[in-house]
Amino acid sequence: MVLHLLVRDDRADDAPAAPARVGFVVNKAVGNAVLRNRVHRRLRAVLATRLPDLPAGSLTVVRALPSSASASYDELAADVDGALRRILDPR
Repeated sequence: MVLHLLVRDDRADDAPAAPARVGFVVNKAVGNAVLRNRVHRRLRAVLATRLPDLPAGSLTVVRALPSSASASYDELAADVDGALRRILDPR
């Protein structure tokens, strides 16, 4: 899986912070429609629990690779956590 994060800081000081948004790309290389929808649902569930950890107003795109079709929910969650850790805490 590939995760892209864009943190936008173009709001006025008195404007409320926009919520973080997440988008998904699951193309035909992942598998047939049933597999793509399963991967999309799993990724959406994983990211729903991680939304509070994302910066306010950020835009996140998750691109599923073909190996995501055979990954379990826990494996996808571990991949997402690792990617978020690398992006949000670059050392």
